[in-house]
Amino acid sequence: MAGYLSLVLHAHLPFVRHPEHGTFLEESWLFEAITECYIPLLQMLRRWLDEGIRAPLTVTLTPTLCALLRDPLLQQRYATHLEQMLDLSEKELLRTLWEKPFNELARFYHHRLVATADFYRENGRDLISGFRDLQNAGQLEIITSAATHAVLPLLLPHTPSIRGQILVACDQYRADFGRAPRGIWLPECAYDERLEPFLAEANLRWFILDTAGVLRARPKPRYGAFAPLLSHHGLAVFGRDRASARQVWSRNEGYPGDPRYRDFYRDIGFDLDWDYLKPYLATAGRRAFTGIKYHAITGPGVSKQVYSRPAALQAADGHAGHFLDGLVRQVERAAAIMQHPPLVVAPYDAELFGHWWYEGPEFLDLLVRKAFYDQKAFAFITPSEYLRRHPDLQVATPAASSWGEGGYWGMWLNDASEWIYPHLKIAQDRMTSLARRFSEQDEREASGMRRGNKRVSAGAPQRDDLRERALRQAARELLLAQASDWPFMLRTGTSPEYAKGRIKSHLARFASLYDQLTSGQIDVDWLGGVENTDNLFQNLDWRYWR
Repeated sequence: MAGYLSLVLHAHLPFVRHPEHGTFLEESWLFEAITECYIPLLQMLRRWLDEGIRAPLTVTLTPTLCALLRDPLLQQRYATHLEQMLDLSEKELLRTLWEKPFNELARFYHHRLVATADFYRENGRDLISGFRDLQNAGQLEIITSAATHAVLPLLLPHTPSIRGQILVACDQYRADFGRAPRGIWLPECAYDERLEPFLAEANLRWFILDTAGVLRARPKPRYGAFAPLLSHHGLAVFGRDRASARQVWSRNEGYPGDPRYRDFYRDIGFDLDWDYLKPYLATAGRRAFTGIKYHAITGPGVSKQVYSRPAALQAADGHAGHFLDGLVRQVERAAAIMQHPPLVVAPYDAELFGHWWYEGPEFLDLLVRKAFYDQKAFAFITPSEYLRRHPDLQVATPAASSWGEGGYWGMWLNDASEWIYPHLKIAQDRMTSLARRFSEQDEREASGMRRGNKRVSAGAPQRDDLRERALRQAARELLLAQASDWPFMLRTGTSPEYAKGRIKSHLARFASLYDQLTSGQIDVDWLGGVENTDNLFQNLDWRYWR
């Protein structure tokens, strides 16, 4: 083999869980991703394993996504959602009976939903265990991210927040996957060298940056993005390959825009009669996507042709072949001038494959099969395995950067979101004051007990437990307020009122918890309600903010 390819799929969703409502529109983000992305990905990886296709992928499962996938309430709600979609698909079989092209698609959707429901039931609704088993079998490497996907450089200089985001994420990873993570996806690939001591403290080994972050490193990389760098804190830094990114993401050159592929926006949830659809929509009185879509992209106009599944699969096959040919040429050219085999790192949002680009999973499947059977220029590899085989790296300091628009922080710090950060600063400082105050109090009490100078009353353990609960919840609310998703939604105009409400509610809950903790008057019933709503990271250690 002349070189390697590392495919990295970054799977992330914000913590969208609303037990206070029977149904909630934003929870459908999770349900759509499970149906169209996560289950197809698991099914594909298992097929490769069964068929002996050695093509290890790297997958980020962010801590908030893991919390959503593991939550019993959301598992039940997703099962109910599947039942409703199956019912709707059966009605579509009857409605389209005399319209052959539509009826063929209705049968396709019904068949796929039945298979999805069977898979979910047979796996005990536990997708996390499915990914863990594949990692244990060597079919993929799972990496972590910051606890709530905060843009970490924007939390500087409040280093306890950086520490909390990273260490809570690593603790949760160990709880979910039974081992420590080796790699981390820096949210939005946002990097500043001041983050590195905290990554090293967590014993993380590597991370990925956008191309510019590596190409602008000091000193200049000898091999560009075709080889990882070693930072001065001992972390390996992998650069995103620009060519493979352009083939998928480019508005003009990207594969997902092919007119033969399924149109994302043309959905029966917006096309059909309201009374017909109403029982199947998450929020009464508001139209939404159902996932049943009968039209192809066709072109930029309003008029759309009926979606042809065979034509779309033919396009995916052609694009997989085109992508493979480009990779082979790229690797062979780089190998001719490098001492070590070149590495192409191709990271993407996992939700692109299946959700935004419906044929994305078929593209991945075809690409991997063609690469495994039809070429010998490169092999699939994970970053951790590459480091094991090739530990000698050039030492350099990467440049501050992100993979967002403009290559910096503008997507998350702008006119629409700048109001957030002064409020976050106050909450962050207060969290550290709480952590210092109560950890020092605990140390004094422990010291007194060791000297035999303190008698603990029967009621003290109960009070301490209540205080622990309140401190953990304060840290949860701060973490959730720091999520990158909310400023991103404000910037793009996607559910801006929801994003604004989430920021304000988490900051308000934190402020109330701070007041209760500093006054010593904790509202037990109110705390229980908040714990039930924002219930992630059960074993969170609030002392990280000290």
